[in-house]
Amino acid sequence: MKSFVLKKLAPVMFVEAVEPCVAFWTGLGFDKTAEVPHGDALGFVILAKDGAELMYQSRASVKADVPALADAPSATALFVEVDDLDAVAARVAAAPPVFARRKTFYGSEEIAVRDPAGNVVTFAQMAR
Repeated sequence: MKSFVLKKLAPVMFVEAVEPCVAFWTGLGFDKTAEVPHGDALGFVILAKDGAELMYQSRASVKADVPALADAPSATALFVEVDDLDAVAARVAAAPPVFARRKTFYGSEEIAVRDPAGNVVTFAQMAR
């Protein structure tokens, strides 16, 4: 079989409203690199920081684009490795917690919160 080069892998999360999610991630230093309106709201956005990228698309926009996906249940859990968990914890302090700060058997210290759409985001700092 012929090999290939993976150039990018980015999650696309379907949400009711894109704007609150943009505020969550830009508060963590992400930049909005692309946006597509849908009616009077954002239908799609790309957010990027330090080579990482994620995308949000409103369910209304999905319904207009690929109707079969619009009503499908979806849940996303992101694992984000960072170099300073204290700095991240301060920035997401207002987000609903999933679990309290913990040390894991695999050598990381972690916190987990929900983004404004309810997706779980775990931030981890690996032991030095």
